[in-house]
Amino acid sequence: MNSFQELKSKQRRLRGGFPENMALRVHRAISWIGRAEQSPGDPDAAFLFLWIAFNAAYAGEADVEAGPTLGDRSQFAEYLARVVSYDETERLHDAVWNKFEGPIAKLMQNRYVFRPFWQHQNGIAGNEDWDRKFVASAKSFVRAMEEKQTVKVLTIVFDRLYMLRCQLTHGGATWGGKVNREQLKDGAAILGTLLPVMVDLMLDNPEEDWGRPFYPVIGPMPR
Repeated sequence: MNSFQELKSKQRRLRGGFPENMALRVHRAISWIGRAEQSPGDPDAAFLFLWIAFNAAYAGEADVEAGPTLGDRSQFAEYLARVVSYDETERLHDAVWNKFEGPIAKLMQNRYVFRPFWQHQNGIAGNEDWDRKFVASAKSFVRAMEEKQTVKVLTIVFDRLYMLRCQLTHGGATWGGKVNREQLKDGAAILGTLLPVMVDLMLDNPEEDWGRPFYPVIGPMPR
């Protein structure tokens, strides 16, 4: 597992050869990973800080142009496919399978982080059969795990985590509340393990086009 200090030391050692856009992405992502590590007893804060780090790693211009839902989900799916393509030793798959098989299984069985469930609750047509979709999604996840389809596995996991992110950032949860505590703790732990590996893979592959951040630094790049 990569800690903030390990990532920061590696970044400082290698950053001289980083393209500007990539350098900014990892600089920002690592900073928020470090902030999340300072909140071990506050899963609400840790989850949000880690999601900011995830945004720093992947989000770009198309995110804003496409809108908050379509842009987020389509771009992070593309980002996951890109980092997995460089994961030759299958660190991400092993983390999902070995470390978080239980918590992720619980996440897959939790309707409160399933998008169609909430769309149905809010009267959005076409989601009356959310329970059928829920079962089908869980089966699809199990098949993807068995077949080592890491991109599909991570995309499904992050889609559920995205719903958790929406609940928090849109005021759909109480800080430190008792409702949905388990999936929030698991979500923060899952992000806290997977995200540093993703950033480490970026550090190992600076030549990849990781995209232009929508909010570049205007002026000298911070070191």
